[in-house]
Parts: sequence; structure tokens; C-alpha cells
Amino acid sequence: MEKILEQTLLYDFYGELLTEHQRQVYEDVVLNDFSLSEVAENRGISRQGVHDMIRRCNKSLEEYENKLHLVEKFLTIKENVNRIRQLTGNPEDQPVSELMEQIERISMDILEEL
Repeated sequence: MEKILEQTLLYDFYGELLTEHQRQVYEDVVLNDFSLSEVAENRGISRQGVHDMIRRCNKSLEEYENKLHLVEKFLTIKENVNRIRQLTGNPEDQPVSELMEQIERISMDILEEL
């Protein structure tokens, strides 16, 4: 997964677990694409302090994911829903019973993820 997309997903799921200050700095650097120097100047901290905070935040977010797997589950469910959408996009390509069987299997996979 692309690093920026990964960071964004991790932040979407676990960002509320960071402190307010960490969230502000992380959003400025990762989501708003400000430079470390810009954030340091705006927040009154050193560039190295910003860099260290981003590194610690990334580590914390990754640790949350390693324990909870919410992003992984989300991506699996999203993939399964897309498979159902593809199957139902051209239903005349397959017999209805076969189509229903595949959708049933995918639905069960989604329920197991939840």
C-alpha cells in the first residue's frame, strides 16, 4: 500500500487516540503536506521535534493497527463489496444460482470479518 494512503487510513481509524497536539502536527505534515520547517515555525518547536513527533505518531498508529487490525478488516470488506458489485454488474454472464452462491460466500466472508 502506498505510504501516504497507509498513513491516511491509519490516521482515519486511530487518530483520535493521539493527543490534540500530536493530531495537529500530524495533520499539518501528513494530511496538509506542510514542510517540517513550516510546522516547526508555526508551532514554536524545532524541526527535529516535528520529525520525531511524526515518527512517534506513525509508530503508535502502526502499533494500534497491529493490535486491532481495523484497517486490514476495512480493506478486506471493501474488496469483498467490490467483488459483489462486479458480480451483479453483468448478471446475464452467469446462471442466477451460481451468482447467488458466489454472493452468499462473499457475504459470509464479510460477516466473519465483522
